[in-house]
This record gives sequence, structure tokens and C-alpha cells, in this order.
Amino acid sequence: MGVVTKRKEEMVPLKLAVAAFLVVGLVVNTVAEDPYRFFEWNVTYGTIYPLGVPQQGILINGQFPGPDIYSVTNDNIIINVFNSLDEPFLLSWNGIQNRRNSFEDGVYGTTCPIPPGKNFTYILQMKDQIGSYYYFPSLAFHKAAGGFGGIKILSRPRIPVPFPDPADDYTVLIGDWYKKNHTALKAILDGGKKLPFPDGILINGRGPNGVSFTVEQGKTYRLRISNVGLQNSLNFRIEGHKMKLVEVEGTHTLQTTYSSLDVHVGQTYSVLITADQEAKDHYIVVSSRFTSQVLTTTGVLHYSNSNTPVSGPPPGGPTIQIDWSLNQARSIRTNLSASGPRPNPQGSYHYGMINTTRTIRLASSAGQVNGKQRYAVNSVSFVPLDTPLKLLDYFKVGGFRVGSISDAPSGGGIFLDTSVLGTDYRQFIEIVFENTEDIVQSWHLNGYSFWVVGMDGGQWTQASRNGYNLRDAVARCTTQVYPKSWTAIYIALDNVGMWNLRTEFWARQYLGQQLYMRVYTTSTSLRDEYPIPRNARLCGKVAGRHTRPL
Repeated sequence: MGVVTKRKEEMVPLKLAVAAFLVVGLVVNTVAEDPYRFFEWNVTYGTIYPLGVPQQGILINGQFPGPDIYSVTNDNIIINVFNSLDEPFLLSWNGIQNRRNSFEDGVYGTTCPIPPGKNFTYILQMKDQIGSYYYFPSLAFHKAAGGFGGIKILSRPRIPVPFPDPADDYTVLIGDWYKKNHTALKAILDGGKKLPFPDGILINGRGPNGVSFTVEQGKTYRLRISNVGLQNSLNFRIEGHKMKLVEVEGTHTLQTTYSSLDVHVGQTYSVLITADQEAKDHYIVVSSRFTSQVLTTTGVLHYSNSNTPVSGPPPGGPTIQIDWSLNQARSIRTNLSASGPRPNPQGSYHYGMINTTRTIRLASSAGQVNGKQRYAVNSVSFVPLDTPLKLLDYFKVGGFRVGSISDAPSGGGIFLDTSVLGTDYRQFIEIVFENTEDIVQSWHLNGYSFWVVGMDGGQWTQASRNGYNLRDAVARCTTQVYPKSWTAIYIALDNVGMWNLRTEFWARQYLGQQLYMRVYTTSTSLRDEYPIPRNARLCGKVAGRHTRPL
């Protein structure tokens, strides 16, 4: 009936395994004929040494990083997560849209944390999605300790993919890293300070030359590269090898070849590489971008018939060149001839011929509030409530105000509030991210894929629309905004619910640079959104209530 991913020595208690299977009876938002895949995860602390010093990491079934999730379009994914930490815990699914089901989104605005010693069963469906994503812990700066892993959604067998099956398919998780425990980093932020510069970069949880990928001469391989770090854009390259880009966060792309690829925080790219070079070991290099001090780490691409280890300096890459990165970003486009998760061309949806009904301009800012560091969107620095917003909304408890953030920058000073942006279900809107700061920003919207129609330097104006790509812009869930620049996106608001819109710079997110989009209309009925899951945890002001009749 399903697939259970576990090793015997990693199993959580039997009663939790039974609970995972019984939860099928609770599922109301899945299609009966679509396959089920069951996972049992035990989340623990463990000592790790990614940069050569011992520190406390977050492990899933004893692994750092955590296990991959393999699935196929429309699969039902049942993940029973047992929290063996000494503090509340949540997992979120970067890029998984959770169609009509923001209850399962796994961020604090939608989902109650899993208490220590308790479990929660996530009920997800990879509805009409393909591609490469990742999961991560969303609470308490846990992301700085691990708990992340890759997500692969394969196309159904009858859907053609615009490239031959690779010889193998590797998850490559890259990110900046600190030697300090996540608790120490959180204490810095709680004390109102900024984080220091990171200590290094990891590839799949390992430091320099700590990870190796084996390839056979003449064969082609797929690498799914995700930047799971905290704040730095990274450049990825492989000594002597070209990379053919084939997919970005669920969109098949024009198959452009690159020598190196900028991967901004929160982004995921799929590339094909062919082992067509000399039969020796080659450097895999990841280095920081747009930083005065350049961090670099290496891995190894090992040819199976190689007896020659890597040697000499690793190949250099771009460092602070903004124009180079901007031009590369503009070259990433949708493959209009490729099929998507369903048997109709992705290009059949002509987004450029639809009139937008609303423009929202969102500007980031940094400053002090009551002597402590804060970050904001349109001057509002987000403050979480004691109850997830989605649950307050569902039970009509109140406690927040829809429209507590404006549609355009106010130019005023930073203030604290629980910012919720009201939007209308089924609208087609434009959002412009404005960055007046001197750093690259990275923005992510849960529950959606959006078209990145334009990006450029300077101030956005209505005349900027003349340069939009209205034909084959890439659709994705995370986009960068360059320093003193803007990025514009189009979104079809077809996924009802409460969705987190945030910076992927995790210290800035933690200190307020986020908001929630409430996607409803006055006529929205229960048929537009799945009911609250019967196994949903209830906390704060809704603790002790019943989700719905059993």
C-alpha cells in the first residue's frame, strides 16, 4: 500500500508507527487513488563536527543532514515526526505548496509546535508539483543546527521529461555555517545584536573535502543544489565541468549551460553534469558571494576509475560582481516546450496576457527598536502571537488585524506589529520587492510558485514594466533582490489559506522581516479550503477546542 522509509535501529516507538498508518483515516485532502508514502522521523540532538569542532546538531533518525524525501507528483506523504528535543519543534517544506491546506505548512503562523516528547503527523500531498525542494526546522533558530534535508518530486511515468534519465540523482545541500551552537546564536539575536560573519560553508553537512560524489566516465548525473544556509548567496562550480540547468523549484528551464551558478539563500537548482573529463578527482567548489571576506569550501567529484586525488588550488569564481549575477538570473527562463506535472504544456498558461488587479510594493529595512536590532517590511517588524494566525482565523478568535501592513513603503520608522496582508482569492497580482540596502536579499512565499517577471537596479517605477519578461519568465518560490535594486513577480492567487512571505536571511526573519498573506474572499466557503486536520495540534487561545466532529 505504501513505502515506509526507516532502518530498524532508527525506529521510533511502535505506537508511533501505528499512529502513522492510522492517520490515513484522518486524511480528507487527498485523492484515494494516489499512492501513499510513510515516513517515521525521530528528531534528536547529537554531537556533530562539520567544521572540525564539536557542537550540538539536530539529527533526524540519527542523520545530519536529514533523509531525503522521494516522491512522485500527487503522492500523499505521511510523515510522523517525534520530537525528542527539550524544546518545541516544527518542520516546514520549502516550496511544497500544500494546496488548500496551510494548516500543514509548518511555520508558527499556521501550525502549533510539537512539544518535547510528543509527535505530530504531517499530511502532505505533492499536488501537481514536480522538481527539487528541501525541508527545514522553522522555530527557535533551529535551522542553524541542522534538521534539513532534500525533497525530490519526480514526474509521473506518462509525463515526458525534457532530458534523458540520469545515471544517478544527487542531493547537494550547501550553506554557510557557524561553529557556535544554535542556542548561542539565538541568544545573540534575543539580546538585540546582529549575527557575526559565518565561520565556513558546508556541503551536505561536511566541511572542506568532506563529501564526495562518485561518477562513471561518460555518464550524465543530476545534481539538485539547495542553499539551506542562513544568510549568504553562494556560487557553485565543478572543476573542468559545465553544468546544464534543467529545473528550478518545479519549473523545467531552457537548458542553458553554465560554468558556475549563483544559488541565493533558500533557492534550489537542478543541473546535469557529464563525466567527460580526465579520469581523476575534480574539485567541487562553493564560495560566498558579495562578501568582503570570501568563504570557500570544497568537495570531490570522484571518477570511479580515478587513482588521482584532487591537487592544487581549486578553481576561482565570481566574488562581488553584481552585474554578472544579474545577467545570469535574467538568462534563467522557462522551457515552454516541456510538460509540467500534468500532460499539458507549462507554456499554455499565458501569464503575460492577464491584467494584474493590484500592485503591492514591499521594501525591507533594518534599524533599532527600543535599543535592539530589528528588521522590517514596509516599516512593520513582525511580532508572533501566542497562537498561530491560521488557527485564530479558523476559530474566529481574532487577535490580529488583516491589513496591518500597507501596500507600499511608508518611509517611516520601524514599529512592531503582527503584519497580515489581506489579498483576494483568485486575484492576479503584482508584487515588487524593493531593496534600498547594500546587501542582496532573498524572498520566499509559502504555498505558491510565482513568475519572476523583472529585476533591475535603481528605483522601481510603473515604466519599469516596459522591461518585463511576459513570455517565458521562470516560475519559482524564492527570488533574489540585488543591492539598491528591485525584483517584480506576478502571482495567481489560486491557493486559499494563510501563507508566510519572508526573507530567507534567517536572522532577519527571526527579528521581524516577514509577514503573512491571508488569501480569501468574503465568499470563500469551506469547499475552497480543506477542513482543519483532525489530528491538528491546538495551542494558545484555541487549546482545548475540537477541530471538527469526528
